[in-house]
Amino acid sequence: MIKKTISDVGSDGLQGRTVIVRADLNVPLDNGSISDDQRIRASLPTLQTLTDAGARVILLSHLGRPKGQVDPAYSLAPVAVRLNELLDPPVHFVPHTHGTAAAGALEDIGNGEIAILENTRFEAGETANAPELSRSWAALGDMFVNDAFGTAHRAHASTAGLADAIRAKGGEAVAGLLMATELEFLEEALRVPERPFVAIIGGAKISSKIGVISALLPRVDRLLIGGAMANTFFRALGLDTGDSLVEEDSIGVARDLLATGGDRLVLPVDCAVAKEMVEDAQRRAVDRTGVQPGEKILDVGPRTRVLFVDVVRGAKTIVWNGPMGVFEIDSFAEGTMDIAHAVADACDAGAMVILGGGDSAAAAERADVVDRLTHVSTGGGASLELLAGAELPGVNALTDRSG
Repeated sequence: MIKKTISDVGSDGLQGRTVIVRADLNVPLDNGSISDDQRIRASLPTLQTLTDAGARVILLSHLGRPKGQVDPAYSLAPVAVRLNELLDPPVHFVPHTHGTAAAGALEDIGNGEIAILENTRFEAGETANAPELSRSWAALGDMFVNDAFGTAHRAHASTAGLADAIRAKGGEAVAGLLMATELEFLEEALRVPERPFVAIIGGAKISSKIGVISALLPRVDRLLIGGAMANTFFRALGLDTGDSLVEEDSIGVARDLLATGGDRLVLPVDCAVAKEMVEDAQRRAVDRTGVQPGEKILDVGPRTRVLFVDVVRGAKTIVWNGPMGVFEIDSFAEGTMDIAHAVADACDAGAMVILGGGDSAAAAERADVVDRLTHVSTGGGASLELLAGAELPGVNALTDRSG
């Protein structure tokens, strides 16, 4: 379903309005300092568009998991400081989440300025999607912009609940520029993909990605499986995996996917193994049938890297979510790095490449190929849900685009 965006509203429709924006500013903190501001930077185009149009912006976000309690370690104050450094208009930090105290602090915020309220998850009603909390935020403005794609798969008070509350009082709830871009690539562009269409799915667990694998299998020409989840498929084939991570209760699921996928589902043919998951481990490459007791499968092997890279470089549409191994350790990063460079080469040759966020995005950063890719999603869980064909509550609650 096509949703209305701030581009549809236009500058004239934004001037002088009080706009509540839900962004995803959930950045990593190291002793109170931001160690990676990528999510903050991703929110800037929407915020700058609103302030340039003369809107008065009230900004909401969560940070970490304070579990409904006020915890200074998860304060958005450092985020406000960083926003002030990156944006032209003033950014005011309001140390309240909602209510009369927050409303009072907002009285002096002028058009073209931004006020960021304290962490939404300091409120227990946030993750419970409490209607009264949504209504208290809705009372602060007359329009809602959801730009937090990373939380769009959650029905929380500041996402789906706030959109409903704004619309109930006659206002509009629209998508921000980041949200619109995510939906364009992950939903629209994949409806009729240029072929060959290749998906690369890695990471630790099949259980978290059953939906996306099942949804993509009928649509792709090849689906490459890597990471620890490949071990569960190996067990479904009756292979020994030593001391490797295996989801015992998902072996049956893996067996069903193998039967359904046929030749489209491509598993590693060899592995990099070691007895310890440490940098200086004694590492060796073995056929997938040659894993010994006490060994752990920690990366795809050299023959698999050649096989996977060959498939990727011939693709015209590529979706990648999840690493091929323990890429955080150099000794087991080769498979993931080879995939990263292969998808970048494919993109250079004209393919559309979409990364599903999370570890895939971190791997692309490490391989220094992010700028060569078509789109890197900001929402790992949300992108998986969308690729799996699931509805996203944070998107469904937005105003439909007429016509």
